[in-house]
Amino acid sequence: MIGLEIADIVGTIAFGLSGFLVATRDRLDLLGIFIASFLTALGGGILRDTIAQRVPYVFSHHLPTILVIFVILFAIVFKLHKKDSLESKTYFVISDSIGLVSFSIAGAIVGLMVDFNIFGVVMLALATAVGGGIMRDTLLNRVPVVLTSELYGTVAIMIGVCVFVLDRFEALNNKSLVLLFGLSLIFRLFAFYKKWHLPKIN
Repeated sequence: MIGLEIADIVGTIAFGLSGFLVATRDRLDLLGIFIASFLTALGGGILRDTIAQRVPYVFSHHLPTILVIFVILFAIVFKLHKKDSLESKTYFVISDSIGLVSFSIAGAIVGLMVDFNIFGVVMLALATAVGGGIMRDTLLNRVPVVLTSELYGTVAIMIGVCVFVLDRFEALNNKSLVLLFGLSLIFRLFAFYKKWHLPKIN
């Protein structure tokens, strides 16, 4: 499915960049940067395909690995990690949000492809979107972003529900996926900058 392939590519690039920014912020060496970037970009997809009992895409195709390496080299050449703190934060938020939305859509589509029910589709969307970030943050001994950031995991759940509903109404196509991507990205960024979050128990 074209929508799945595009979502995977966009998510891999975006999460590869966000993994790079986290790694350089934590002052990791070159190997650490590659590991953090690869985990962030590919970990969620591996988890998704494992749950769906599919051969992980990254293990059978070279494109994901090439994309992550390209993103890392691009970021190093253009010194994205040398920007001031405000710009670095903006880079991270935007790339991480794009990755979140793209991988949520990709995970939900895979859930539909293997005939999961709505719970399975939503959980696969969530696992694909946050799996790599959780692996990265666990490795770096940080609290995973999904547990603290404004409506992070919630966005993935909402996207999973929307994809399932669109499929049930036979309205799931490339145009509807592009619209869903755009609206979800705007909502995620708006929620971040407005600091919307779910209620916390004191």
